[in-house]
Amino acid sequence: MTQNITEPQSRPLALVTGASSGIGFELAKLFAEHGYDLVVNAEDAGIQKAAMLVQAGGASVVAVQADLRTEQGVAELWSQVQGLGRPLAAAAINAGVGQSGAFVDTDWADDLAIMQLNVVSTAALLKLALVEMTARDDGRVLVTSSIASTMPGAYQPVYNASKSFVQSLTEAVQEELSDKGSAVTVTALMPGPTETEFFDRAGLDDTAMGQGPKDPADEVARQGFEAMLAGERKVVAASLATKAQAAASRVLPDAVKAAAHKVIAKPRD
Repeated sequence: MTQNITEPQSRPLALVTGASSGIGFELAKLFAEHGYDLVVNAEDAGIQKAAMLVQAGGASVVAVQADLRTEQGVAELWSQVQGLGRPLAAAAINAGVGQSGAFVDTDWADDLAIMQLNVVSTAALLKLALVEMTARDDGRVLVTSSIASTMPGAYQPVYNASKSFVQSLTEAVQEELSDKGSAVTVTALMPGPTETEFFDRAGLDDTAMGQGPKDPADEVARQGFEAMLAGERKVVAASLATKAQAAASRVLPDAVKAAAHKVIAKPRD
């Protein structure tokens, strides 16, 4: 889906992954509203409808349905971005999945899929975007981490561990860019429970976390987008409760955080 997006444009180009719904879709809309053209990605066919809705706001949009859990999917997406022949001004690396259950009970194939998407594809796209941006010394990246990155995730162990990797990688790269005096910025978006399809897809509907209050996806996206534009290193979004949870995580021992996470993530009998 495109409107002469390969032709010379005054609008900057942005990439958003996981853009068929939830935070990613809201981020795509914000980019369009702020004058960006877009490449949007998701593994499901809903990305086509999402692209049409974003395009209705005046942006030129390319929709790429590709599974980022695979090396081929990452390569296909990046090939589409590079094929436009335009500099990538911004990237929101947002795609991610989770799964409920004790580590000994989950299927290894499902665990591996979480790591491939949340860890491998995030790192791959971050590297590809930053190599392109730092060559021009211009660009902004928003990486969707999670408040879960700050705590051991009993009954959601692989997901939390994957987000800890993402947060650590993001903060390390931020320091490297600062050391080089680069104008390129990387921002970590750290949401708490958010109104998206994540909980249903992860099998968390029968947990206290899944049934508890959640932040609206549009507000989480807005805070992340604004932090990215401001070049901030991280933003905990969106509610005061989520921000309080992040503050508590900075001082509580890991064993206490793991026990607390068990209470909210353990499936109810």
